[in-house]
Amino acid sequence: KLREESENVGLNEAVVIGHATIEELPLALAVMDFNFIGGSMGSAVGEKITLAIELGIEKNIPVLISSTSGGARMQEGLYSLMQMAKTAAALSKLAEAKLPYFSLLTDPTTGGVTASFALLGDVILAEPGALICFAGPRVIEGFMHVKLPEGAVTSEFMLQHGMIDMVVHRRDLRQTLGRLLRFYAKVDVTGETRINQETR
Repeated sequence: KLREESENVGLNEAVVIGHATIEELPLALAVMDFNFIGGSMGSAVGEKITLAIELGIEKNIPVLISSTSGGARMQEGLYSLMQMAKTAAALSKLAEAKLPYFSLLTDPTTGGVTASFALLGDVILAEPGALICFAGPRVIEGFMHVKLPEGAVTSEFMLQHGMIDMVVHRRDLRQTLGRLLRFYAKVDVTGETRINQETR
């Protein structure tokens, strides 16, 4: 299955990691791809996400993770669920290093990814109309026997209820991320200015 997906999609996993610059400001980067087994998170995906976070710590730069996923990779069983704790633990170390984590949620971001690193950002951005939830509306309605409000699992609903920080169209992402990076270059995640820290 993995070999077949790799040949069809042109990737060896559901996430690509590295480092980049936005408006000349560096950051560590992880970008998920839904085309590879629904962007599901297995052992390799969890390891690569963790490596991207560790890269940020090593280079003392912010981390951006762009998520799109159907959740944990069922084929890997318990090992896939372990990645939820693994990635969250890595983000705790990033926070200890006082480095910002920007989480970008694209359509869809669901399941174990939503329940772990995707909603742990210092700033959480989402694209318009993105499906963001742990379980989809059909599952919720079938299990709870209730009718969800219209758009209850969209990025706009999440914004209205304080679950995310902003909804940003893809065409505006570069400018928005650049603004955030410039801000966090001056202020660390504790809210103290780096200039003040340097002059103590």
